[in-house]
Amino acid sequence: MASTATWSHVLLGLILTGYVGIASLYAVFTPAWQTPDEPAHYNYIRDLAEKGQIPILQPGDYSQGYLEEIKARRFPTDMSIDPIRYESHQPPLYYVLAALVYRLSGGRLIALRLLSVALGVGLLWTIYRLLCIALPGRQGLALGGTAFAAFLPQHVAMSAAVNNDILSEWILAGCAALSLAYLRSKRDWRRDRWLLLALALLIGLGFLTKTTAYLAWPLALLAILWRGAKGARDWIQRLTLGLGPGVLLGLPWWIRNWLVYGPGDILGLRRHDLVVAGQPRTHEWLAQMGLAELLRQASLTTFRSFWGQFGWMGVLMDSRIYLILAIVSAVVAIGCLVAVWETFRASKRLNSLSNSESTADLAREEHYHDNEDTPRTGHEGLAEKQTMVWMLIWLLLTIGTYVWYNLTFVQHQGRYLFPALPVWGLCFAIGLDRALRPSFSRWLAGLLLAATLGYAAFGILRGHLSRWTIALNGGAGIALGLISLTPARWRTGYLVLAYLGIAALDLLALFGFIVPQLRP
Repeated sequence: MASTATWSHVLLGLILTGYVGIASLYAVFTPAWQTPDEPAHYNYIRDLAEKGQIPILQPGDYSQGYLEEIKARRFPTDMSIDPIRYESHQPPLYYVLAALVYRLSGGRLIALRLLSVALGVGLLWTIYRLLCIALPGRQGLALGGTAFAAFLPQHVAMSAAVNNDILSEWILAGCAALSLAYLRSKRDWRRDRWLLLALALLIGLGFLTKTTAYLAWPLALLAILWRGAKGARDWIQRLTLGLGPGVLLGLPWWIRNWLVYGPGDILGLRRHDLVVAGQPRTHEWLAQMGLAELLRQASLTTFRSFWGQFGWMGVLMDSRIYLILAIVSAVVAIGCLVAVWETFRASKRLNSLSNSESTADLAREEHYHDNEDTPRTGHEGLAEKQTMVWMLIWLLLTIGTYVWYNLTFVQHQGRYLFPALPVWGLCFAIGLDRALRPSFSRWLAGLLLAATLGYAAFGILRGHLSRWTIALNGGAGIALGLISLTPARWRTGYLVLAYLGIAALDLLALFGFIVPQLRP
């Protein structure tokens, strides 16, 4: 009989194969230039491949009027993409790789898109390894988190386009995996120094890829500080080895930007803000619509574009699909919060036992996760809590940078939350796993049905009632109720069906919405 590890590798292979197939369809069938910023990234690659030099961002590289016109006309052949050059301030690593593909393919857009798909395979494999490190022995959750990342429609669309996002996400996920491996490993300086050196070099590559990968630096610092050291000399060695080489790798790029864009502008962001003068600003929208409406629109657009709002944010799916996704998101969020709360509660009990009881009592204390019959020892439970806190900080840093950016520019795009995609995937996997357990699904079913009745009563009083909201919300409650009556061994099948449903949504989004609405 095949081992659990063998089955995990088989399932991981199926996930990666499914991703490659679906993402390749997006690369082939999405009309040219119909993903955000693709022309600007392509022009950077072309400059590097044909002129042999990194472009410089200059005034005139962004024209809001020209961009809106060419998008409205669906990039006709009589309008050139040459003036769209506002990504020229980006670090060069992705573009160096893409320039090689450009030369080999003669500049074919499809070839450059397929490069992104190939990078996406590396990202997914790294996410799986990261989640295995985060939750040892919990391959089910690692596979679930990887499947979510593989088939999330918006992410599939972006990973089949020309941009530096996927390489940045891959490097960040790799840094996170190394940071967690260091944090959770036993003290062994020989192993630690190689982990720290690999982490530092990967952080340096992140500095040369995109600013979103800069999150790796504080996450690595947190892991080193949390792990601790023995004395001042040990502290200096670990911090220097884990963080120093990365800074040395990034230093030439920062000096170049200082010289090109002026003192202090080591990332080229000040020049970028000056060049994109016509881009909508948050203070303008705030003055026009007020805080409440701005927050409502920002939240709605962020949610939709996290799951799937395609093209240049102009292609929406059917509103009923977003309603289904909202219900699924709510159910999963409740399940995840309950599971995390139980983990922290159990960890507190384990810590109390470790201070007051014998080792045997501590070993007997257990709580259940992926399989109710799998015990978790005291050490494993406490390490799991530490990992969850570290990943929560990663999530909060990502959300914080998204909010910070939107304080200046109107960029309510859910894809800016993808630097924490491994965390989103893990949260989804944990929440879905919890929601489909019989005891919990019964409770959720009651909650959904009660919410449906409350909505119906409120709607009758207001004179406005959405039948689809009642039908879909009530249907979800009934479905969860029926699931709770089936044998627990069926849960794996339900989980597989859920992820297959997301993969099917990818195909529906591509051929039902993207291609029909963006076809020239």
